[in-house]
Amino acid sequence: MASFPRSIAAGLVALMTLTLGATPADAAAGPVTGYTAPGFAAECTFHRFGEGETPPLGLMDSDPLCVEYAKRDITVSNGGAVRFLLAEPARFAVAVPACRYWQLDHWSVQARPHGTELVGWDGSYWFDKSTGSAGARLRHLTVAGVPATPAHAARVLRPYDPRLADAVARAALGTTVHLPAGLPCPGARP
Repeated sequence: MASFPRSIAAGLVALMTLTLGATPADAAAGPVTGYTAPGFAAECTFHRFGEGETPPLGLMDSDPLCVEYAKRDITVSNGGAVRFLLAEPARFAVAVPACRYWQLDHWSVQARPHGTELVGWDGSYWFDKSTGSAGARLRHLTVAGVPATPAHAARVLRPYDPRLADAVARAALGTTVHLPAGLPCPGARP
């Protein structure tokens, strides 16, 4: 069980890296503030998708693109993990080209349906290439069915990236950062 929290930490680092479009070191090294909703929040109409549901590729033309995913059935015994994995490529395909993107999701990984959550959380991740900013927040984080505090999450992340661990501890599981310059988006900063 000792390696389980490390695998969760590696997953969280990878998730923040993919979601924010920067390396964990970049996110932690730049100006980091507490989580805020994106500046385009009032313009959002959320597209909601159920367990393992694949978003249509036509969403790539949405600006802003705002989505909400149910990811509560990431379970080995009933195929939920397979459905989750099969939907992820389309989710990334619609997100990556977006100029302004906001994703809400609700995660739960367990061995079998209605079993103890190995890990779970509610997430809010956004980026705005036109302003060069991004944010991520995890709420309701649980590890092995037990609520995890920001301090606990920072301790788990520390062996993988001390600066990211510091940012998580400061921001109480939510951060807003500046993205690297040069991301393609109409109207992006120089």
